[in-house]
Amino acid sequence: MKTLNVGLIGYKFMGKAHSNAYARLPMFFDLSVGLNRKAICGRDGEWLKRAADKFGWEDCETDWKKLVSRPDIDMVDITSPSNTHKEIAIAAAAEGKHVFCEKPLALNLADARAMKEAADKAGIKAQIGFNYRFAPAVQLAKQLIDTGKIGAIRHIRASYLQDFIIDPDFPLVWRLQKDICGSGSLGDLGAHFIDLARFFAGDFRSVMGMQKTFIEERPLADSMQGLSASAGSGGPMGKVDVDDGTTFIAEFENGAMGVFEATRFAQGHKNDLSIEVNGDKGSFKFSFERMNELQYYSADDEAGLQGFRLIQASEGGHPYMQAWWPTGHVIGYEHTFVHELYEFVESIANDRPTSPCFGDGVECSRVIEAVELSAQRKALVEIKSL
Repeated sequence: MKTLNVGLIGYKFMGKAHSNAYARLPMFFDLSVGLNRKAICGRDGEWLKRAADKFGWEDCETDWKKLVSRPDIDMVDITSPSNTHKEIAIAAAAEGKHVFCEKPLALNLADARAMKEAADKAGIKAQIGFNYRFAPAVQLAKQLIDTGKIGAIRHIRASYLQDFIIDPDFPLVWRLQKDICGSGSLGDLGAHFIDLARFFAGDFRSVMGMQKTFIEERPLADSMQGLSASAGSGGPMGKVDVDDGTTFIAEFENGAMGVFEATRFAQGHKNDLSIEVNGDKGSFKFSFERMNELQYYSADDEAGLQGFRLIQASEGGHPYMQAWWPTGHVIGYEHTFVHELYEFVESIANDRPTSPCFGDGVECSRVIEAVELSAQRKALVEIKSL
């Protein structure tokens, strides 16, 4: 069996999530190719060595350019901040490496398009990390749509609510700096429900948005780790130049209407991604904080007995669950990364299209840019105009 050698860039929040996924993959899934955690890359050599030892990587690199040019690397996985994605992905593609890249694909639409063009030109496999697609309940919801049980989609409403930066003394982390992250709550959180909406209903036609920055200055961070950070009291301040919250309405190419909200200022909400789809034959509701559950309503149910039913998406016949535990034994957040990387590894091994691909990343960036432009203009923006 051929072995796929992986090079991972980034070792913090997403780097840890991806490292865990690579470790679990050959244990629970029958892969068409061997998988080798060859090298991990980061800027801080001391922390990097600790991560490599803890996460099970053979080797370390402190220069990503060395990593992507190594002849013993077949696939490059990018989990570093958004401002690094374009340069690394294009360089990796030029070296003939397959590329997996965390969302959002790039800082802006132009960069996302450049990444897709480079991947297409090189003929490599390229996938974007929209892990929430790969919750079994979400895959089940997609099956309901594809088999006609929802019917013609009329409405989509989604929100992604967090509260981790609600304290005005929380430091100025990179997710609050436009030159590093590209977009605030919209790009960080909203990108996920934009992708889910496209996964369920197809492309957006137009959007109208509103954005707000509630805390415009924050203490400069002394250290950052995942979603936590620290800053000394009385230290220098920095400007927040991205949105704290974004709300927008949308129309889809299929005629459906959408209502969307992303914020990191929703007190009491820790990682609350929710989406509901209403069709002329049925509806479903999904909340990631109860990720093994799908609520489904069918208009075909007998009169007087109609209502939303709770489906526990943890049976062996549900997507991906045959690889895990007996019926009713639920899985968690980390498993979504296993599933998406399983699909990517198999796409490489069997030379089949990736999904979600860089093209999906471009379309997500197009919607993000349209919403931001709409908020600036206070006007409707047609997606195809960008």
